[in-house]
Amino acid sequence: MGWKMEWAGREKHMGGIPRKMVFLAVGAFAKAAATLLNTTSVHNAHTLIRLVRSRPPGVPLVTVSNHMSTLDDPLIWGFKGFPSLDAKLARWVLAAEDICFKNPLLTYFFRLGKCIPITRGAGIYQEHMNEALQCLNNGAWLHTFPEGKVSQEDAPIRRLKWGTASLIVRAHVTPIVLPMVHCGFEQVMPEKFYLGRRPPFPLCNKNIKIIIGEPLEFDIPKMRQLAISMSRDLSFTSRGWPIISPYGLDEAAQRCLYSTISGQIQTALEGLRSFGKNFLK
Repeated sequence: MGWKMEWAGREKHMGGIPRKMVFLAVGAFAKAAATLLNTTSVHNAHTLIRLVRSRPPGVPLVTVSNHMSTLDDPLIWGFKGFPSLDAKLARWVLAAEDICFKNPLLTYFFRLGKCIPITRGAGIYQEHMNEALQCLNNGAWLHTFPEGKVSQEDAPIRRLKWGTASLIVRAHVTPIVLPMVHCGFEQVMPEKFYLGRRPPFPLCNKNIKIIIGEPLEFDIPKMRQLAISMSRDLSFTSRGWPIISPYGLDEAAQRCLYSTISGQIQTALEGLRSFGKNFLK
């Protein structure tokens, strides 16, 4: 693709004014779509709002969710009471390079919107994952869709990609990890609406449900030691991953650790999905 524009994603770019304008406009659009044009019900909203507004200084937040449509983000942040117009409090998010960064204009817009381009299939150590890691090391909030692609079927959470787990492990301060699931966005922006295409605008009069879980706690130092001892017998085809210093985590230990963390997040998401089926039926 070639368009990176990291400078446009920086807080001080043009005094932060373009970023503020983007969040005012997109935040207002999300509010209108989630609260005026559709009906959104949220379970445990206060937990998310509290962690976004007032978590301990320097502690990063990672929110993870299923991925039902191309509009999940920003619409998921449009519910009543959420500070979706505030660029300072807003999430960073991993976004597909082939959709959001196709040309210089889109790249500039999504960069202002605190989106980090991710190339599908380029692995968990691709260049821009370091940018996401830097956000966490700055104590910021990062949202990820660890299933890696949109799925509009009412089906169990798929096996998660390991990128999110790798960020959690490598962050200087272990992030607070908050799982959430949603449904209804697949009706607001169906993938195959007319002639196999998405509609030009979001659809109205749909019911959106958002289920926010409780924070997951990972004892990373303990999990690291366990992964190192468990990985000694692993046989696999190496991808040439770098050793994570200073802990000496080789590729086998990383695989062990990422698999464990991803499994726990997947279990939490699936539990919320099951709970959501009975929520406000």
